[in-house]
Amino acid sequence: MEPLFIRIDDLSDPRIAAFLAEHLRDMHATSPPESVHALDLDGLRKPEITFWSAWIDNELVGTGAIKRLDATHAEVKSMRTAASLRKQGVGSQVLTHIVSQAKSMGITRLSLETGSMAYFHPAQALYQRHGFAFCEPFGDYVEDPNSVFMTRTL
Repeated sequence: MEPLFIRIDDLSDPRIAAFLAEHLRDMHATSPPESVHALDLDGLRKPEITFWSAWIDNELVGTGAIKRLDATHAEVKSMRTAASLRKQGVGSQVLTHIVSQAKSMGITRLSLETGSMAYFHPAQALYQRHGFAFCEPFGDYVEDPNSVFMTRTL
């Protein structure tokens, strides 16, 4: 695989909008509406969110973000890898970058919500490989049979 270039992104590139629209379609196709916690473009344009895009040459291949919950706790959001490159290390590289950047921002705990269905098992395995463990709901989340929650200290 070619080298990955990861940058903070302002979400203005139409390729980002299309990539995230596909992400939202997938989430709505696999989860009931009340269990979809993916953010749209407006939701990602909040001051408490830092969003990264990952590129190979000039092709968008992945995204990820963190949402600050407080001074030292943040949530991983919008993790996505282009379907054609899944299981090739893009998600792992994006997550490694997010963890590194979160540490440099003074964040000491990262948490996330993902689906509980089989579709999300590869994502859960990725997070576990990166030190995340299952936990109780955090922030504004509540118990939901369609969600699992994971966290790790940095």
